[in-house]
Order: sequence, then C-alpha cells, then structure tokens
Amino acid sequence: MKLSEIKKELSTLENVAFVLPNGAYVPEHFHVTEVGLITKNFIDCGGKVRKETVVNFQLWDANDFEHRLKPKKLLDIIELSEKVLGIEDYEVEVEFQAETIGKYDIGFNGTVFTLLNKQTACLAEDQCGIPAEKQKVKLSEIPSQTNSCTPGGGCC
Repeated sequence: MKLSEIKKELSTLENVAFVLPNGAYVPEHFHVTEVGLITKNFIDCGGKVRKETVVNFQLWDANDFEHRLKPKKLLDIIELSEKVLGIEDYEVEVEFQAETIGKYDIGFNGTVFTLLNKQTACLAEDQCGIPAEKQKVKLSEIPSQTNSCTPGGGCC
C-alpha cells in the first residue's frame, strides 16, 4: 500500500490494528517507534544499478499495557514525518519484532491493516540463466490420439 492509501484508511478508523500473516494480532498496546524514509541503492546480479525507496513504520511491543495508538495520533506522526523528512507517496513497509525483526508489506482488509510476507526474487533472470518455469500438465488431461496418425502428419 502507498502512504496515501494508509492515510485514507486511518481517517475512517476508530482504532489502529495490525494482523500478522499467521493471523495473530500485533498487541493492541504497540508503539510506532519510527516513521522513516529508506532508500536502498544496489546492483542486481545482472549488473544493473537500482534504487528503491519506501516509507518504513516500525512497530514495537513495549509491554506498556495502557498505551493505545489512535488513528489521529498516527496520522499526526505521518504528517510530521512527511514535512520534516520530505516523505512522498511511496509504498509502505512495516518492521515488527518477533524472533527477529520481520519486514512486511502492508494491506487493508476493510477493518484492520494486514502485514503481508515479503518475498525475494531475482531481478535479472534474463542475465542469470534461470530457466522458465515449466508448465505442469496431468497426463490424464492430454487428449488421447489413438490411431490418429496419418502419413505426413508428423506424429510418427
């Protein structure tokens, strides 16, 4: 989701909640400890220089059980970050501490924000020699052509 989409959804909510990919909720007393701008400059395995920029939210469970982040407060934090850091309408990723720091894409299901597992991928498959994925076909789905071979038909 882009930052503008998150701001739009926040403006309609009474509470802010995040659900992890396994269906568990981020504890409702979480803190947003960072709203930042991350720019990654890198070279892919094909030698092409690339640049990615995302807005980053860092969520933290501080065992501060009285804390509840309201949508207006998060909107205020986002707006201050836009002003001070020059944040534009980039995609948003979320960091959350579990066994290690997890990075997630973000979605919205109409009620709560959903944290979506991120995936790695080769960005230069044409340079790496990675074969195209073969189409899987069940032999039972291939039409039978018994006795349909004719001279010059190329089937023999």
